[in-house]
Amino acid sequence: MKENKENKIPKKKKRVAVLMGGPSHEHEVSIKSGNKVVENLHKGKYEVTPVLISKTGSWAFEPKHLAENSDVVFIALHGNYGEDGMAQSMLEAEGIQYTGSGTLASALAMNKFLSGEVFRRNGLAVPLSFLVDKKEWTNNREDVFARIKNYLSFPFVVKPNNQGSSVGVHVVRNWGELTDALYDAFSVSKSVLMQTFIKGVEVSCGVLDFGWQGSEYALLPTEIIPRSSSFFNFDSKYVEGGSEEITPARFQEHVLRDIQRTAIMAHKSVGAKGFSRTDMIVDSRGVIFVLEVNTIPGLTENSLLPKAALASGISFEDLLDRIIEAASKQ
Repeated sequence: MKENKENKIPKKKKRVAVLMGGPSHEHEVSIKSGNKVVENLHKGKYEVTPVLISKTGSWAFEPKHLAENSDVVFIALHGNYGEDGMAQSMLEAEGIQYTGSGTLASALAMNKFLSGEVFRRNGLAVPLSFLVDKKEWTNNREDVFARIKNYLSFPFVVKPNNQGSSVGVHVVRNWGELTDALYDAFSVSKSVLMQTFIKGVEVSCGVLDFGWQGSEYALLPTEIIPRSSSFFNFDSKYVEGGSEEITPARFQEHVLRDIQRTAIMAHKSVGAKGFSRTDMIVDSRGVIFVLEVNTIPGLTENSLLPKAALASGISFEDLLDRIIEAASKQ
C-alpha cells in the first residue's frame, strides 16, 4: 500500500501571544489569568508567547512586533485597558486578530450604567440605577443626597461605573456609611453608580460562541454564596474560601434555563463575542436581575468560567481552544 506522505507533514503550530497585567487595579489577577492560559494552551497546537503589560502601560512587545510574530493575541487583561476596549483598539490598528469582544462591545460592557440601559431596552430586568459624576459630588453634594433620598432606600449599592472584580463596591446600610463608600468608589472611577440592593441568590453564567451572531450557547449557571462578605466582593472572588460556588445552581430546571437565556441575551445585547460571564441576582419572586457582563472573565484556578465550563463537560484546554477558534471566525 502506498504511504500517504501528506499525513506525515507536521501541522504548523498557531502562534499565540497572551496579554496579561496592564495598568488597572486587577493587574495581579490578570497575571494569574494569563499564566493559567499559558500553562493550559496545548503545546502541540500552539507556540505560546507571554506578553506582560506593566502597571504604567508599557508592553514587553509592542503591537507592531506582535503583528509580525503572532497569529492571534489571547487577551487576558482585566479591568480598565483590557476590558474597556483600549487594548483591542491598539491591536486593531495593527490588523492583529485577538480573542473576545471587539472595541465597542468591550467599552459598552465596561460602562455599567450604559450597558444597564441596553439590557433594559432588550427586556431584561436591571436594578433601579442613576449615575453621579465626581464633579457633581464635589460641587453639589446636597443635590446628590437629595437624589438618593428621592430614589433609594437602605440598603443600596455604590459602585464605580467602569471597574471590574467588584473593586470599590459597597453595600450602604445607613447614612454614616455613605460618604466613605463614595470616596472609595470615586478613588477608582470618575463616575459612580447608585443602585437599589436586590436581595436574592447571586448567580453567574458563562456564554461561549463560535464567533458569529446566533451561535451563542450558555454554560451551567453557578450559584454564589459569599463567605468573607455580605456580597460577592473582591475577596470573595479571589481569596481561597471567600465564597462557596455551586454548579449547577440550586434552582428548578426551568429557572436554570431562564438564567441561561438571560445570560445569552445579555451577551448579545452588548455585542460580546467569543466568551463572557454575566452576573445576576434571582430575587424571592424568581425575577432575574442582570448586574453586568464581564467580557474578559477571570481565568485563574479560582475563577467561575473555567469551573462552570468543566461542570458543563468542557476542560480548561478545550475552553481555550474554543475561545481561540471563535476569534478566527470573527
